[in-house]
Amino acid sequence: MPSSFQPFRRASGHATVLLVVLVLAAVFVAATSALACTNILVSRGASADGAVNIVYTCDGEFHPHLRITPAVDHEPGVMKEIRTWGGEVRGSIPQPARTHAVLYCMNEHQVAIGETTTDGRLELQNPDGLLHYWDLMQLALQRATTAREAVEVMTSLAGEFGYRSTAESFAIGGPDEAWILEMIGPGPGGEGALWVARRVPDGCISAYANHLRIGEVPLDDPRNCLYEPRVVDFAIEKGYYDPGSGEPFRWRDAYGPATAQDLRYCASRVWSVFRRAAPSRDWPADYHRGVPGAEPYPLWIEPDEKLTTADVFALIRDHYEGTPYDMTVGVDAGPFGCPVRVQPMGWEIDGVQYTWERPISTKKTGFSFVSQSRRDLPDAMGGVFWYGLDDTYTTCYVPLYCGIDRVPPSYATGNLQEFSWDSAWWMFNLAANYANLRYVDMIEDIKAVQAELETGFLTLQPVVEKTALALAEDHPDLMRRYLTDYSIQQAEMAVDHWRELAKHLITKYNDGYVKDENGHPQEQTYPEAWFREVLARRPEQFKLPVAEGDTLQEELPY
Repeated sequence: MPSSFQPFRRASGHATVLLVVLVLAAVFVAATSALACTNILVSRGASADGAVNIVYTCDGEFHPHLRITPAVDHEPGVMKEIRTWGGEVRGSIPQPARTHAVLYCMNEHQVAIGETTTDGRLELQNPDGLLHYWDLMQLALQRATTAREAVEVMTSLAGEFGYRSTAESFAIGGPDEAWILEMIGPGPGGEGALWVARRVPDGCISAYANHLRIGEVPLDDPRNCLYEPRVVDFAIEKGYYDPGSGEPFRWRDAYGPATAQDLRYCASRVWSVFRRAAPSRDWPADYHRGVPGAEPYPLWIEPDEKLTTADVFALIRDHYEGTPYDMTVGVDAGPFGCPVRVQPMGWEIDGVQYTWERPISTKKTGFSFVSQSRRDLPDAMGGVFWYGLDDTYTTCYVPLYCGIDRVPPSYATGNLQEFSWDSAWWMFNLAANYANLRYVDMIEDIKAVQAELETGFLTLQPVVEKTALALAEDHPDLMRRYLTDYSIQQAEMAVDHWRELAKHLITKYNDGYVKDENGHPQEQTYPEAWFREVLARRPEQFKLPVAEGDTLQEELPY
């Protein structure tokens, strides 16, 4: 998860910086405690409206706070301190003449960045490096005006000051391009970082999740592929790649060889994105099931049809429904088809190791976003940060324009230790958690409100932007105020709806009854398939010794 925040004043004094770092520390510790996140990249030619989309699900047990970092002009010689989560200064780097405004993971120039932790070869983590992956994300958003420039900022800073994290895959998008950047350290005491960046071809989409995805590296195509010059020689030196093998150099094989558990946990999500974006193609499950010799999924594909923003929302709402790995069916889903599985993912019975499926939609998502970057509109309105809290399946994506200067209050308050009706995160979390009691029914109530709001936002978007465009040339400040007010109003309206939705669910589904349209409690029994599962395990316990002529009373009078 990236370090994006809102200082309390423009001149960043030591007290302010320390306070901001301490506030973020709890978020980062929680978010990075689990190896979990999913990214999707949609190029301009693959989107219905010509936008570049970056998708980021930030999965971890934490309560996010939405923040804006304002743009700042810096005098020559000003340094930026790089601190630990505890506020200790690790080092500093020079500030540029100007840093850009950032709305969490998207800046004022429509550049958006997501990530997934991929770890790779753990022996290559360098504790002597200065910059963690979230430092690089923040710094790139503050310094870059294009996706390619963001790649250059991140790699040059890592090269100069050292990279501290394990391997990361970054999804970087702007109005023109989408780039995949994968980075790993050189090991303790090493210099810089090893990395490869690939541009997603126009008309294609890509996806990855917690595992290095870049394969072969075209070394003579600087328009579409950038890389650290040592990347092949270093792998040879370390014994990660043998040029005499007859095989081409593949980044993922050298720096992040996959285990069967990696493939089950990571490649399954990639497979599920591709099977839904391009259902006309055959997408065998062999690779993500760990079958030896199975062909890896390509780094990018062409979707069957260009994707709308709503289509992209749908891609990250997935529990493998309709496949052999559907998490809403089977005894493990309970009587009401709940796709949620408690942690840990793996367990062992009688010496045999097992693991739950890992879907894109998960209860432990803190926040997610779909960025929309469009080059044919002014930056302030061309970039939309569609933001959702908690589980992607049950959240509502609200439109926040990248040029706004305030955030919705309910999205910037609350904490994980205390429930609050004023916190947007708690409202989405409450509805999602309560729905697990009778998922098959309650999810339909949630989806109805979700669809109504998101359809409304998308339908209204051209009208809002027409008004904003009319203001852009002569009244840019008024345009910014208009988009800020609109974004805040829509986000807070969604939270209001979710408060009422949570109350509705608690009232409608109570004590095992389901209230009808008149508010009368009605019995709703278990599905027959569940009864049969129970009887298969205990065939005699619930059987009645019924005498001839007896009739079954389904509701006893006491």
